[in-house]
Amino acid sequence: MTTKGSTGIEVLLSTLENTKDLQTILNILSILVELVSSGGGRRASFLVAKGGPQILLQLLMNASKESPPHEELMVQTHSILAKIGPKDKKFGVKARVNGALNVTLNLIKQNFQNYRLVLPCLQLLRVYSTNSVNAVFLGKNGVVELMFKIIGPFSKKNSGLMRVALDTLAALLKSKTNARRAVDRGYVQVLLTIYVDWHRHDNRHRNMLIRKGILQSLKSITNIKLGRKAFIDANGMKILYNTSQECLAVRTLDPLVNTSSLIMRKCFPKNRLPLPTIKSSFHFQLPVIPMTGPVAQLYSLPPEVDDVVDESDDNDDADLEAENEVENEDDLDQNFKNDDIETDINKLRPQQVPGRTIEELKMYEHLFPELVDDFQDYELISKEPKPFVFEGKVRGPIVVPTAGEEASGNSGSGKKGAVTKEKASPKGEDAMEDVKGSDRMLPQQPGGQNRTASLVHSFNSDIVKALDRITLQNIPSQVAPGLGAGMRKDYGLPLTVVSCTKACPHVATCGSTLFEGRTVQLGKLCCTGAETEDDDDSESNSSVEQASSVEAPDGPTLHDPDLYIEIVKTTKSVPEYSEVAYPDYFGHVPPPFKEPILERPYGVQRTKIAQDIERLIHQNDIIDRVVYDLDNPNYVTPEDGDILKFNSKFESGNLRKVIQIRRSEYDLILNSDINSNHYHQWFYFEVSGMRPGIAYRFNIINCEKSNSQFNYGMQPLMYSVQEALNARPWWIRMGTDICYYKNHFSRSSVAAGGQKGKSYYTITFTVSFPHKDDVCYFAYHYPYTYSTLQMHLQQLESAHNPQQIYFRKDVLCETLSGNSCPLVTITAMPESNYYEHICQFRNRPYIFLSARVHPGETNASWVMKGTLEYLMSNSPTAQSLRESYIFKIVPMLNPDGVINGNHRCSLSGEDLNRQWQSPNPDLHPTIYHAKGLLQYLAAVKRLPLVYCDYHGHSRKKNVFMYGCSIKETVWHTHDSAASCDVVEDTGYRTLPKILSHIAPAFCMSSCSFVVEKSKESTARVVVWREIGVQRSYTMESTLCGCDQGRYKGLQIGTRELEEMGAKFCIGLMRLKRLTSPLEYNLPSNMLDFENDLIESSCKVTSPTTYVLDEDEPRFLEEVDYSAESNDELEVELVENTGDYEPSAQEEALSDSEVSRAYLP
Repeated sequence: MTTKGSTGIEVLLSTLENTKDLQTILNILSILVELVSSGGGRRASFLVAKGGPQILLQLLMNASKESPPHEELMVQTHSILAKIGPKDKKFGVKARVNGALNVTLNLIKQNFQNYRLVLPCLQLLRVYSTNSVNAVFLGKNGVVELMFKIIGPFSKKNSGLMRVALDTLAALLKSKTNARRAVDRGYVQVLLTIYVDWHRHDNRHRNMLIRKGILQSLKSITNIKLGRKAFIDANGMKILYNTSQECLAVRTLDPLVNTSSLIMRKCFPKNRLPLPTIKSSFHFQLPVIPMTGPVAQLYSLPPEVDDVVDESDDNDDADLEAENEVENEDDLDQNFKNDDIETDINKLRPQQVPGRTIEELKMYEHLFPELVDDFQDYELISKEPKPFVFEGKVRGPIVVPTAGEEASGNSGSGKKGAVTKEKASPKGEDAMEDVKGSDRMLPQQPGGQNRTASLVHSFNSDIVKALDRITLQNIPSQVAPGLGAGMRKDYGLPLTVVSCTKACPHVATCGSTLFEGRTVQLGKLCCTGAETEDDDDSESNSSVEQASSVEAPDGPTLHDPDLYIEIVKTTKSVPEYSEVAYPDYFGHVPPPFKEPILERPYGVQRTKIAQDIERLIHQNDIIDRVVYDLDNPNYVTPEDGDILKFNSKFESGNLRKVIQIRRSEYDLILNSDINSNHYHQWFYFEVSGMRPGIAYRFNIINCEKSNSQFNYGMQPLMYSVQEALNARPWWIRMGTDICYYKNHFSRSSVAAGGQKGKSYYTITFTVSFPHKDDVCYFAYHYPYTYSTLQMHLQQLESAHNPQQIYFRKDVLCETLSGNSCPLVTITAMPESNYYEHICQFRNRPYIFLSARVHPGETNASWVMKGTLEYLMSNSPTAQSLRESYIFKIVPMLNPDGVINGNHRCSLSGEDLNRQWQSPNPDLHPTIYHAKGLLQYLAAVKRLPLVYCDYHGHSRKKNVFMYGCSIKETVWHTHDSAASCDVVEDTGYRTLPKILSHIAPAFCMSSCSFVVEKSKESTARVVVWREIGVQRSYTMESTLCGCDQGRYKGLQIGTRELEEMGAKFCIGLMRLKRLTSPLEYNLPSNMLDFENDLIESSCKVTSPTTYVLDEDEPRFLEEVDYSAESNDELEVELVENTGDYEPSAQEEALSDSEVSRAYLP
């Protein structure tokens, strides 16, 4: 009986359970049906919570014992159970245990013509079938055959009954046992015939749900291999293709088009890539073969199992979960648990690991001469002893390394040049004037400074065609001053024509607009620095602007084509490249116009998929001609005027094979990383022989990531040689009809890390070329080669002012293929060799930066270029920055991968950013020695204040950081008690917060400070945990663009990336002011402003999201985008900055509080 205070529904259920009166039961059931129908899911859930399903199932069993059963009672009972059943997770089990399945099934069989009774029975049967065990049970009892007695050709009668029967059938056929039974009985052909009949007769589209129900049944049955074969044999591809094309004109029929497309793509026969092997075309013999891991597995595989197409059903269902209609989604567990988060606090606590002994670390002493050099042999600004005034608190005596004998200060490229002896200028405005007046420029390049646009236009298409490509062979010993070094001699071009190629890399400074057909004054290459901070989103006031504004550094012209050629000659590649890509020779200038994120036209993906399906239906229309093949060195491109010519045999190039599909459509296959059988994403290749006015479609068919920013407005990059010769030497975003989708090429389990049934993905884009017979280049992102880095470093070294800047370029180590890995040291020269000045010089805190551990993330190098140029610039802020820190920079951690066009790995076939815990000196020398430098600094008690590794991110927008925090990691495990017990300095948040206010591209809400298990061997986590650097970061830059701030809606370019590198430097300057405010005689209002800036964190806006969830909304037209992340390499956590609020106790430890404590 009910108790006092019971709700009305509880009273009704109690009465229903205990009464024997038929009329009372019918009345209560009628009331419950009305309540649930009007109250929706909330009331249904309440009924479930109060035991409604159990009471109603028992009522059903009792009613079934009467002969014959009361029809109205059965109708009402089935109706209410069909409504509340989906809200009960255990409903299928309860129904089976009670024996209700047989009751409902027998009612349908015995009352087949009684539609009023059969309809609610079918509705309940559909709910039963969502349980897989029930579905198999019902299938064995003939329910599949029963459903095919109900569904049939077009009819205006009983459409509601047919719709429910089809929904039930689709649920039943999700069981592989039932699907096989349906195939054996020829029901695939029956479903296709019925679908065509409804398609032809439903002219007003009033029965779209019935048509969709038929397709859903086909979708379920084709989840098994037998179903797909039966579908192909029944000509299903052509039937669904034709019907879906006829539906395109009616927007309301899009669900039919999308489901048809999904079925056809699933049934498209799986093929292996048309390659002899999925291993890289290039082989590099490793000095040591790892005992375990993917490389060891690759070396142990026999050739015949290299890439076996696997059509197993094991994983098919998983790929379709996103498309399934989940009726009980209200009950889905919203508390997503990420098992990747480290939960062991003992493992989270940073514990400095000695690693190597002091004796072993002595090998790095020569890379730190700044710690021992007394500068007695340098001609500094002043040698006159004078009273030493230390601005700020005295840090103690000079720190001298104790790891061994002092290393000589003469090694490397430490500058001891002839510097004029001058008296030191006092600090303040006079000093700033001296800094501004000491700009040093590279000599302007001979020729090309006064070229006119008309001369440049003398390059007609014939000459461009003649300039096939630059090679390192046949280089004349004496090259004319203006002659483009490396041009093939046998073309015999006039010197007057060729000489003006020198003009191309030198374009007017930032902001100048180049007008075609008018005289253009060509100057130095635009040197993109950080812009002044008076932009719209800056919060600085006028006094702050005066103190902290950033001037664009007047750096040298860093690009020198002749120097680039000389450097390329010494660069060692596995394929032994002898050609140079024009963009790398000419150089790149940011274009003087904005490039918005591309608006994606509706229906582009299904159009592309339909064109792919046409290949199977109309096979005679496919050319299928190989036009480029790295695996066949003797292959000669057909001399056909209509065929495009391709090339990728140059530094950082990646294109393995090209197949002409239609007259203007080409399938492109990328090369695997060397010593690997996957990691296909980076591309960089040359195209020539084009005709204007033709839309060429390019399909890169072996990408691996499950989604890409190509689906959300990103375009590939194109560089036109003709445009460069017309004084427009820049990479531009190009391409239309761009999308990224799963294709019918299957990855073997070997290539997919043991997972079966994985497919490759296609990037497709269409380009119309503006010039006839141009030479164009396409790239995944702005290329930045190893030779470009070496050229930039040489230019910076030769142009710097040794009076102001201490600059060294050392060799950290040699890579596997014998290339040098550069190590750069930048700081300010001591004011004199007087003891106190040397003391201040040596005691500057270290900043350790690295980049480009992943070759395909070229944006990281452009950010690093911005950092290097800013540090070497003559702006007062840059000088103050150099006087505050010593910068140790490894600008390219993976030179071999960059040179050979890899996307992710080094020549060892391994991701170097997963080797920091235990790097092998033979296989991972750059990581081994970079970690050694940090271990050396820890051993001599000179831990870096900041470590930052620059990266690129392929699936998110903006620039953001990942850091390390114990408390935030524990907090995300939902263990609030453990989180409260952790006391932690929140200073790791300071630098990202600064950057979010001064860098337009930076987004604090994308930053994360969670430590994941899968990232425990990355640079960020190892440097934090083992070395003990609190501010250890990965800075991720988007490959696409920004969705917030000043650059919202724009694709990112090299100007914005270089600006980010410069802004990072300014952020370090502000970090210094906050951590050591007494060293800066700054106005109090500026310190107050900066304190407010750091403390102004965002509040909670949304729950934590993860990268394996898409960071973009799904398209309405989207078909079969796999939401799972099938490469564990990028499953980063993406937290909102406000998810975590430091406690008052922790705030007391933050940098902003420390700085406030020192305020006068």
